[in-house]
Amino acid sequence: MTHINVLDPGASPLDYYGFELRRYREAAGLTQKQLGDIVNYTGSLVGQIETARKLPTPAFSERADAALGTGGLLSRLVELVMRSQLPAWFQQVAELEARARVIYVFQPQLVHGLLQTEAYAKAVLSAVDDSDLEKRTAARMARQRIFEKDVPPVFWAVFSEAVLYQAIGGKEVMREQLAHLLSFESDPRINIQVLPFDTGVHAGLMGSFDIFHFASGPTIVYSEDYETGHPTANPDAVESRSLRYDHLQSAALSVKDSAALIRRVMEERYGEQLDPDRDPLA
Repeated sequence: MTHINVLDPGASPLDYYGFELRRYREAAGLTQKQLGDIVNYTGSLVGQIETARKLPTPAFSERADAALGTGGLLSRLVELVMRSQLPAWFQQVAELEARARVIYVFQPQLVHGLLQTEAYAKAVLSAVDDSDLEKRTAARMARQRIFEKDVPPVFWAVFSEAVLYQAIGGKEVMREQLAHLLSFESDPRINIQVLPFDTGVHAGLMGSFDIFHFASGPTIVYSEDYETGHPTANPDAVESRSLRYDHLQSAALSVKDSAALIRRVMEERYGEQLDPDRDPLA
């Protein structure tokens, strides 16, 4: 007889998800393979999700909800599952991102996580530790679902020009990443500005930080070091970072000029180059 893992639904959001998926599947009288056939996934994957060995995806959750008539339960749970895969100290920040009405970010070295492609995120996360890389990458990408809400947050990003030249993951990854940034060019809710090298001394020399504004409640600023993050609603900290951000936006290129610079760097630094040993086309 096949051994069936018995999950403790209170152990973690992932265990709770697996417990509920199995409960609904069995109530529907379906085997794992039968459910897999209906939702266009393998029965093996269904089993791995039910035993908390594999992360569910939003797409899987939506299909399983429809097949099992859960009323959207799994799609709601998957948000908690993904958030639980983030480092414990960062889970509060993911919650702030999900609740914020307006987000301002400054990054001097990397594309912000909310705008990263999967390949770029994987390269960043594997820099020191490549354990559980698929799960950690999936959790980072899941944060970007805040832009799919009925009323997504207004997002302003200021990146140092260095972000465009730091070749994370190689040329192909960077070309895809910069193209992804350009895909927001006509989106009025996602605005990207580049702080050019020739700015010199600027208000962000102390490092990256985020500012979160909410429909109600105090504004929160967030910064981090190598090991942990530091969110605070301290009025003096909020005023200081807000002033810094005003100066950074003022010194940065406009959204339009920033897109032009991103496009130029993408083409000149990461575009396909002609082999010097080949004759140019006539």
